[in-house]
Amino acid sequence: QVQLVESGGGLVQAGGSLRLSCSASRSISSINNMAWYRQAPGKQRELVARISSGGYTTYPDSVKGRFSISRDNAKNTVYLQMNSLKPEETSVYSCNAWIVTIGGSYDYWGQGTQVTVSS
Repeated sequence: QVQLVESGGGLVQAGGSLRLSCSASRSISSINNMAWYRQAPGKQRELVARISSGGYTTYPDSVKGRFSISRDNAKNTVYLQMNSLKPEETSVYSCNAWIVTIGGSYDYWGQGTQVTVSS
């Protein structure tokens, strides 16, 4: 198991930047994937960025080139650097850990942090 706590959300103007942090309650070095998702009211949750235990990153086209995910295994923390933010990216951003064990795979979620982008 792992507990995840996000921080760094807030209000930013369009075109601005924010860095989100996700602190884990245990070592993340062996966690298969760490990811950030977002969900706006009335919309489906969508993947924003993913990083594997080996450091391989994945982004949807909508954020590619503007968002960057990284992990600091020594601090058990994953970051999401968001640049050139748009008003339509106003959402609750949540951290996710996907862990694969002999018994199966498990998803763990943080409580989320609100990001509001003003026009």
